[in-house]
Amino acid sequence: METQNYKNHIRYYPPHHFVFYPVLLAGIIASITFAFRHPDAAWEWVFITILLLIIGWLGFMLRQHYALTTQDRIVRLEVRFRYFTLTGQRFEPLEKNLSLGQILALRFASDGEFPELVKRAIAENLSPDDIKRAVKEWQGDYMRV
Repeated sequence: METQNYKNHIRYYPPHHFVFYPVLLAGIIASITFAFRHPDAAWEWVFITILLLIIGWLGFMLRQHYALTTQDRIVRLEVRFRYFTLTGQRFEPLEKNLSLGQILALRFASDGEFPELVKRAIAENLSPDDIKRAVKEWQGDYMRV
């Protein structure tokens, strides 16, 4: 497996990204095309187009929502545990000063830079992207949803 870093940390789910969405997009384009080519049945094709758009939106939202909500809770617990293990102090008092996005971005920091990056993220109100860019030794998250 390739070593993970800022440039390659995005993960694709092939059945969704390369099958479901392209087929859905083809169906939407076809239904719009048929609506213009067959004006006598245009309303039926517009209805099909709207239905396909709703199916695509629901497919995206539900797939992402359930998996990411669980993953976010687990990562929050991992960050709490890592902070306590490395510093002997609880993370919860600091957590109140960080957004979920910042906490999720901190997980990529190595143990050597993690506690200091937490302090810096709070002091400078770093965005999640700024936190990721500040990581010197990227700790890959290879089990992401």
